[in-house]
Amino acid sequence: MSTQQLLAVPSRLPAKGSARSPRGGNLRRAEFIWGVAFIAPYAAVFLAFVIYPFGYALWLASDPALYSELIADPLYLTTLINTFLFVGLGVNLKMFLALLLSGFFLRRRWWIRALLAVYVLPWLIASAQVGISFHWMLIGERGLIDGLISEFFGIDGPLWLNDRALAVGANIAAYVWKWMPFWTMIFLAARMTIPRDIYDAASIDGATGVRRFVHVTFPLMANLYLVCTLLSALWTLGEFTTVFLVSGGAPAGHSHVLATLGYRYAFDTSRPALGVAVVMSILPLLIPTAILLMRRFHVSEVRL
Repeated sequence: MSTQQLLAVPSRLPAKGSARSPRGGNLRRAEFIWGVAFIAPYAAVFLAFVIYPFGYALWLASDPALYSELIADPLYLTTLINTFLFVGLGVNLKMFLALLLSGFFLRRRWWIRALLAVYVLPWLIASAQVGISFHWMLIGERGLIDGLISEFFGIDGPLWLNDRALAVGANIAAYVWKWMPFWTMIFLAARMTIPRDIYDAASIDGATGVRRFVHVTFPLMANLYLVCTLLSALWTLGEFTTVFLVSGGAPAGHSHVLATLGYRYAFDTSRPALGVAVVMSILPLLIPTAILLMRRFHVSEVRL
């Protein structure tokens, strides 16, 4: 066939850039419709139960007069200090003890594994049961702790919920007892991922006991420890159940944290806007802290 005849034959191939086949377009359109159909329920729930409540709360707490009233309220300043103590002491004490206990439960002995099963029980128990149990142990002469003090030492125990320091300490103790097993399991799982060869090399170099923990274990877990502390602090700022059930704000509201004080203003005094303003007042401190901690996490070179 000559060259002229080949050029005369019309090409059956579609030109580059021509329109796609209708079948392919319909298929992509159907995939898009199904994707929207699956996402729509979750988006609706997110809008209804996250975006709308948070936006409504911001609108309620948008009046500057509310914050002027809070600053003038001595109970709010006391509550702010209690919140810092509850978060600072509770989170750091819980995380440090969890890190230490994770090393203890790493030992391969049958009785330690049996003890671990008992140790995680406080985490499995509902928070309401933990709070009620601590409350009934601390209610003066009828409480378990004062009863034991009277029985073994022949003296009257303190009125735990009639003193601000003791009440705040009881809230922290109940919170640590409840959540420490959870973070211990997290750190235990992280320790188990560290290669044994690293510990063997450290032992050859003379790093054993405390030195091995300081120079080997903790540097390898530094990122995980930082992230867990950040998450725990963010969760603890909104802790309500423990304080509400253990001390209930006693004595005279002086052991409240921001979450329970906001509940008191919103429901006991029928001022929901003021209650929301109590909770929102922590945002100017919370957001920069979270940003600084996340930046510290990103620039860290230690990897687990």
